Amino acid sequence: MRTQKKRPTTSNSTKKYTDRKADRNAERKPDRFAPKFKNYSNASVDETTDSYSKKRVGKSLVKPKEDTKRPSKRFSSQRTSSTSCESRPYSDKAPQRKCVLIKKQPTKIDDGKIRLNRYLANSGVCSRREADEYISAGVVRVNDVIITELGYKVSYEDKVYFHNDLIRPEKKTYILLNKPKNCVTTSDDPQERLTVLDLVKSATNDRVYPVGRLDRNTTGVLLLTNDGDLASKLTHPKYNKKKIYHVGLDKALTREHFDKIKAGLVLEDGLIEVDELHYLEDMNDELGVEIHSGRNRIVRRIFESLGYKVVKLDRVYFCGLTKKKLARGKWRFLSQMEINMLKMGSFE
Repeated sequence: MRTQKKRPTTSNSTKKYTDRKADRNAERKPDRFAPKFKNYSNASVDETTDSYSKKRVGKSLVKPKEDTKRPSKRFSSQRTSSTSCESRPYSDKAPQRKCVLIKKQPTKIDDGKIRLNRYLANSGVCSRREADEYISAGVVRVNDVIITELGYKVSYEDKVYFHNDLIRPEKKTYILLNKPKNCVTTSDDPQERLTVLDLVKSATNDRVYPVGRLDRNTTGVLLLTNDGDLASKLTHPKYNKKKIYHVGLDKALTREHFDKIKAGLVLEDGLIEVDELHYLEDMNDELGVEIHSGRNRIVRRIFESLGYKVVKLDRVYFCGLTKKKLARGKWRFLSQMEINMLKMGSFE
């Protein structure tokens, strides 16, 4: 009869080593209920605050409390009170929302009156600053009474006289004209020459006037309006609006004179500097000039001081306005966006 071999018995030392190894493996294996943090082996739970910390408690991971994760707001069946905020993640107490009472300001009553200088500016006779001077001079009457108070207010029912002429506020009109040659920039010419107002008389019945001046033989962008405040802002030397000209000379501009203009010239009324100066299409007798100065005939005087004659002067840019897609002698109304940009001073 075959005898069955007995397995060799394990010694006590081997058994103790095996038990310790099994315990370590059990400790290393994460609990399937533990939150899936990256460093969950070093994480523990503070039972009082229900918040996680990186403090190692012995060599075991403490099982977190249940329902620590905030339920989704979308699928939550419980409604949250409108007077309290939602609880933060892993926090038992929700911060209370502070209620601030705002005292409502009393609404100002509009009596329909405006200042007298604004009334004059809206009528197109002058700007507000000029209106203050006229009021102080005593040339403005309201209902047959001479007014010299600058802060005086009037209504649209009042009769306002300017130099004994009855005036009324007008609707603001803004017209862009591509001015041709042989056309003067005046409202009335004693020599009965063609004026810019003759070119836009079919546009409006309101009394408009040109913003700035262009010589009779200077062509290009010209703005006409009855907005006195805007006209004063665009033409006053204090603001120095950007203008670009296409200049044609009777002869080629030398490099020496080119550098002199770039460096700045001293004319009879002081130093003048251009912002940009460059030749056009490799032609030394045609140039592009960018300038901010609003002095009278300044571009012509720059080249005439160096012995050149300007045979062509075309303004292609004025305060953000161009004559693109606008034939010579034609006009168009400004868009509302262009009007807003001019009033905000976006184009310097």
